[in-house]
Amino acid sequence: METVVRTLRPAIVGRRILNAEFGQLRVLRGLPADTAQALAGQKVLSIDRHGKFIAIRLERGFLVVHLGMTGKLLVGVERTKWAHAIFTLDDGVMLFDDPRQFGRIEYGAELPERVTALGPEPLEVSLEEFTRRVKERGSPVKAVLLNQAVVRGVGNIYADEALFRAGVKPMRAAASLSKERVAKIFQAMREVLTEAIDSRGSSVSNYVDAEGRKGSFQDSHRVYQRTGEPCVNCGQPIKRIVLAQRGTHYCPNCQK
Repeated sequence: METVVRTLRPAIVGRRILNAEFGQLRVLRGLPADTAQALAGQKVLSIDRHGKFIAIRLERGFLVVHLGMTGKLLVGVERTKWAHAIFTLDDGVMLFDDPRQFGRIEYGAELPERVTALGPEPLEVSLEEFTRRVKERGSPVKAVLLNQAVVRGVGNIYADEALFRAGVKPMRAAASLSKERVAKIFQAMREVLTEAIDSRGSSVSNYVDAEGRKGSFQDSHRVYQRTGEPCVNCGQPIKRIVLAQRGTHYCPNCQK
């Protein structure tokens, strides 16, 4: 998501929306005609990521996008049959492309409460605040990292990778962890996210950036989707379980 925002920023900030078309009502919160009228003529002032939401700040209000499982915000690419929203700018076109239609678009005068209620950014939160938020939860630590009210924007891949680097089993109760172990998770989380951003994300399924390019961090995964393969540290097979309704990968020997 951070890579998408970073590639969109130079293409749309400062541009003016001339027209908006919505071909699939399922992806839009609100009425198509009302939303198109509200957007027409507005200038894009900034674009930021709030957890897994993309917030495009306009002269009057915000255009908020959640990509869901297969959604993409694209510029400078050919339109496909899955382009359910088309934003014609004064220079270029931005498309919302989503084959499975789990993504959502919403316009409003303010950011929605489900966005403002999110926890702090994982690369901005202090160790003290992170420790407090983690240790007050009795859930498995993997579930806590995925909880957007604790920290916003840590996805399944990066939770697995961070816990492996920290040497912590994903099923460990967060409240039972020592401050030292939480500090290791904090450092590993920041390292993994920074490296992933530098590599333009992980393209293991449908993810591409705003220009249609794939990321490369999947080449650096140490546990995610490596079920049965030898651990890069000890050689033991990587295991997969389902935790917090998500596939979870870990080394039973290196993670305690």
